[in-house]
Amino acid sequence: MEHEPQTLMEAVRYFADADRTLAKMVEVRWPDGVHCPTCGRTDVRFIASRRVWNCKERHPRKQFSAKVGTIFEDSPLPLDKWFVAVWSINNCKNGISSYELGRAIGVTQKTAWHMNHRIRLAMKTGSFMKMSGETEADETYVGGLPGNQHANKRKSTPRGGRTHDKAIVMGILQRTSPEAPSRVHARLIKDANAKNLRGAVRETVEPGSRLLTDAAWGYRGLDAEYVHEVVNHAVEYVRGTVHTNGIENFWSLLKRGIKGTYVSVDPVHLQRYVEEQVFRFNERKDNDAGRFHKALGGIVGRRLTYKELTGHAAQAAF
Repeated sequence: MEHEPQTLMEAVRYFADADRTLAKMVEVRWPDGVHCPTCGRTDVRFIASRRVWNCKERHPRKQFSAKVGTIFEDSPLPLDKWFVAVWSINNCKNGISSYELGRAIGVTQKTAWHMNHRIRLAMKTGSFMKMSGETEADETYVGGLPGNQHANKRKSTPRGGRTHDKAIVMGILQRTSPEAPSRVHARLIKDANAKNLRGAVRETVEPGSRLLTDAAWGYRGLDAEYVHEVVNHAVEYVRGTVHTNGIENFWSLLKRGIKGTYVSVDPVHLQRYVEEQVFRFNERKDNDAGRFHKALGGIVGRRLTYKELTGHAAQAAF
């Protein structure tokens, strides 16, 4: 079997060959053999001059490419640029901005921005096993400081309102165990109230697990379902193994990417940036090639058009 790339340099050279790139795409798109995405027929004919397949059945869209039914659908960009973009965003610890990606692969900033968001969609974790053992729960606020706001907007911010109008991200981390390294689940919530915080914990953590939180009142009432231990940050940050340092480490990684790489993130799109960092954190023990292949596994059955991306439909917040 031909050696597949293990570094970015190798990936650029490897996927410069259109035949190799198409073969990799077919492997991901149709692991059981090429079939028509419309009717399912398998006796399709490959048109080598155009790198598309033709279905023998009479129906609309008889001809189809390997991009159909993936995040790459309707993109005129060649797959080699897409694959290098997937490799880069998955393996840059703090992410890669649309400006930087655009310069690297030779596309406009708007195109690179759309590519980044489509790739983040592929990085989204689907269903997952509930967490157990030792878990930490916490929430963080994402947004600018009132002191950096325009004077007109600052007038409407309540005194001491450092969290006013900020987006709230709720996160739960399962600590490292002999079986696996720590992993995290994070998502936007509308309000850091008891209903949302407790609901997220119950949805994500198995009853009977050891749950570690700060003294926020929203976590009260979970003692009957979990071994709930609290660290009061007004008094201490660590008491033996009772702390939330693991999830707070994830928050530092998330904010380093947002503040240092992306600089300004619209709350409408924040959930995808969170999912990007969750993917890299949970797959951090893998190598670059492994993360690349895991991300490619998420490209099928997902799509994000430019109209949807710029339509400002609010992201779901639970």
